Amino acid sequence: MNKKVSNIKWFIFGMCIISANVLAQTQPEDVALEKDDFQESYYESLIQKGIENYDKAIVSLEKCIKIQPDNAVIYHELGKNYFFQKDYQNAEQAFAKATQLDTKNKWYLIDLYEIYYQTKNYNQALSIVQKIIPLDKKYKEDLVSLYMYTQQFDKALVLINELDENVGNTELRDRYRLQITSQTKINSSDKNTLEKAIEQSPDNEENYLSLIYMYTDNNQEEKAFQVAQKLEKNIPNSTWAQVFLYKYHINNNDGNSAVKSLEMVLNSSKIDKKVKYRMYNEFLIFALKNPTFETELNKATAYFENDSEFNVYKEIGKFYYKKRNWDLAIKNLEKASNTDLETNLFLLASYEENSKFEILETKASELIDTFPNQPEYYFFAGKVSNQLKKYKKANAFLESGLDYIIDNVDLEIDFLNQLAEASKGLGNNQKSDQYLARASNLKTKQK
Repeated sequence: MNKKVSNIKWFIFGMCIISANVLAQTQPEDVALEKDDFQESYYESLIQKGIENYDKAIVSLEKCIKIQPDNAVIYHELGKNYFFQKDYQNAEQAFAKATQLDTKNKWYLIDLYEIYYQTKNYNQALSIVQKIIPLDKKYKEDLVSLYMYTQQFDKALVLINELDENVGNTELRDRYRLQITSQTKINSSDKNTLEKAIEQSPDNEENYLSLIYMYTDNNQEEKAFQVAQKLEKNIPNSTWAQVFLYKYHINNNDGNSAVKSLEMVLNSSKIDKKVKYRMYNEFLIFALKNPTFETELNKATAYFENDSEFNVYKEIGKFYYKKRNWDLAIKNLEKASNTDLETNLFLLASYEENSKFEILETKASELIDTFPNQPEYYFFAGKVSNQLKKYKKANAFLESGLDYIIDNVDLEIDFLNQLAEASKGLGNNQKSDQYLARASNLKTKQK
């Protein structure tokens, strides 16, 4: 929705056009009689509007209308003042009059459209936008939204396909497409319309995609697969065809075909990153079940190495951690960004599970130096020190870290249990019992 310009901008604009637009509409023989009164009233309206005295501006504009009752500029100005007062009914009447007097002025139509949009009169807004589009094609985007608001999904889908084909996809239109397919059920007329459109324009990718979405949302997977195959045949370089075919290759355990589809998608600038992330994660699972594709997995992983939005080694590390493959979890988590808390916690936990206590001790200490306010790092440092029987060091880490815990009762309990172990190791059984009692008290309060 295009935004209206500020009051001061309208004021400056109005000052510039007064001589050219307003006075030019006065008949020559009347200029001498009307010029002073008209010009004075018009200037006064601009000044009052500029300082937000809209009532006074309206009074001045009404004087102008008495002098020049067919002046579109004045009605447009009148509408803007009513609009700024949020008097949408009078604003609508004024803008409508301006558009009647000057049917080809884009800005008059846009302001009238703004009124209907603000008041959620979407049917009227739709009719105005259709008049704006021949003057400014950008408003086709607004037309898509209005079709959605008025539930004219068939028209919206046709226009979405047209815009995707001519100007490229947008996130909003993609959401609209998904909304349409989720809210409507496939019927023979929809299917026949799209199939006919594919026959008439086999190079229009969007029609295939719409039909695939329809079949998929109605659990007609085999038919969706057939359309995807047809899309690949008619448009061999279609990356969207590979997006849909990839799923079938994975399900059919056809790794070679899946790799070809994945490579084509990863190297395409047309496919959203979220789709690429999903496909990569699916291939990760597939490769773990089929180790012969580890080389291809490494190639796909390399694609995301410099992607700041997707910490690929973290995801692989987490996956191996959940599979209890500590060596591969550590190998990948060590490559991941060390500024991410979750990554570091998985790495420290992997060291512990793999009994790499010395490495864990060193890494936890380094993280404390880098992130001194993060209590989890103190916990791992204290816990591994206890495991290595370095009780004095454990106690120091744990007492320091305890001060940084905020609203995390479970973590506090873990700290207290480790402090109890460190105190016991130092021979202070009384203090150990006190820590255990505090931990038990917190557990009771949790219930």
